[in-house]
Amino acid sequence: MQEPLGPAPLTAPYDLLVHGGEVLDPTGGRPVRSDIAVRDGRVAAVAPGIDRRLASVALDASGCLVTPGLVDLHSHLLPGSTYWGIDPRPVAWRTGVTTWVDAGSAGHAGMEALRRVLEGYAPLGTRAFLHISAAGLVAETGEQRLAELCDPGPCAATVTANRDLLVGVKCRADRFATAGRGAAPVREALQAAEAAGVPVMAHIGAGPPGIDEVMDLLRPGDLVTHCTTAQNMSLLAPDGRLRPSVVRARARGVLMDLGHGSGGFSFDVARRLLDLGAPPDVISSDLHQRSVLGPAFDLPTCMSKLLALGMSLADVVRAATLAPAAVLGGGPGLGRIAVGQRADLAVFELREGELTLYDCYLQPLTAQRLLVNRATVAGGAVLGPLPPEAPAPWAPVTGRQHAHLERLAAPGTDPDSLRTPWALELDRVGDFTPMTLEARRRPGAG
Repeated sequence: MQEPLGPAPLTAPYDLLVHGGEVLDPTGGRPVRSDIAVRDGRVAAVAPGIDRRLASVALDASGCLVTPGLVDLHSHLLPGSTYWGIDPRPVAWRTGVTTWVDAGSAGHAGMEALRRVLEGYAPLGTRAFLHISAAGLVAETGEQRLAELCDPGPCAATVTANRDLLVGVKCRADRFATAGRGAAPVREALQAAEAAGVPVMAHIGAGPPGIDEVMDLLRPGDLVTHCTTAQNMSLLAPDGRLRPSVVRARARGVLMDLGHGSGGFSFDVARRLLDLGAPPDVISSDLHQRSVLGPAFDLPTCMSKLLALGMSLADVVRAATLAPAAVLGGGPGLGRIAVGQRADLAVFELREGELTLYDCYLQPLTAQRLLVNRATVAGGAVLGPLPPEAPAPWAPVTGRQHAHLERLAAPGTDPDSLRTPWALELDRVGDFTPMTLEARRRPGAG
C-alpha cells in the first residue's frame, strides 16, 4: 500500500499523500472520493486528484475508507505496574487508533508514572481519566473499599495541575470495587470532578450499588461506561424498556460509553438499546490484559459489532471519532479531517462476507462486514508493524490464543499477517475463556 516514489523534487510540497480513498469525515455526511496531503505532521490539502509526484511517500487507499484516526475513550495503558494495563503501540499500528485514553489505571499517587508512560507512546495521542482511588488499578479490584483512598481533594488538585493530560475522574460502581461502600465512591468522584471542572466516567456492572442510584447522581457530560452490560446494573428494566432513571439521565445529557472489555458488552442488551433509539454515544474497547485476545480484540472489531447490530457506518465512525473527541474537549485534528489540523488518519477496508463475532458472554452473532485496517497515520507518520505483546502471567489464555500469539511473534512473520484482524483467526467459542453471568467471579475491568 505504501509507495515510496524515489527522491522528491526540491519543490515537492508534501511529505505524504493518501490517495484514491473514500474520505469519511464525521463532520460531514457520506464518504467522498478525495486525496489527503500531509506536510509537517498536519493536513495540508484535501481534494480529489492531487498529483502523487508532489509527495515523498504515497499511500494507495483505492477501494478503502479513510477516516480520522480513531479515538478510544476507554483503555488501560499502564503495563507493568497495574493489573489491567497493556502497551497500545502493538495494537495501534494495525487498528487505526491514534488517540488512546486511559480509564483510571492510576490515582493521584501514581500520577508521575502515568505521565511518564503515556508520553512515551508518542506519536500516539494519549489522555487519561484519573481514578478517584489513590491506588488506581494496581490490583484487579477492591481499590475503593477504603474511604481514605478516595479523598476528593488530592484527586481534584492532581487533575487541575495536569490538565494537559487528564480529562476526567474515574470511579467503579460495582460490589467488587466498592466492597460494601455502595455509591459513596461515585459521590467522591463527583465531588472531585466538580472541583476540577471535568466529567466523571462511572463504570457499572454487578451491584450494589443499584443502577438507579448511580444514574440519578450523574450530571450532564458525565459518562456511564459498560452501558450494554447484562449484569444486574443493566440499563434495561425487567420489561425490556429503558429504566426511568436512564431516561432521565439521557435527557439531561449523561453520555453512554460502550466499554466492551471482558464483561461489559452483551449483544442482547445492545440490540435492545438500538431498538429503543438509545445507541451508545461513544464506542470504546476497554482494551486490557483480559480483553485484547478477544472477544473484544480492538476498537475496529467493536465498531464492526455495532455495524452488525444495525448502526449505520457513519454513526459508528462518529461514535469512535468525533463523539469521544468532544468528551476530550477537541484539539487539533482530533476526531476530524481538516486542513491545518494534526494528520491522524486511518485507512480501512470494509471486508464483506460472513463471520462470527462474540460478546463478553460468548454469545455469537453473524456479521457481514468487518472493518480491516490497512494503514494508520499518527501525526503525519505512517506507523510500522510491531509484534504483539506477551500476556501478563495472570491473564487467562486458552491454547488457541497462545498458539496465535506464538505464530505472530515468530521471526520473519509477514507484516500483512500481523495486520490480519484477530477476530478472523480466533473465531470459535472455545477460543475464549468463558465469562458467563453465573460463572464469573469478577465484573471485568473498569
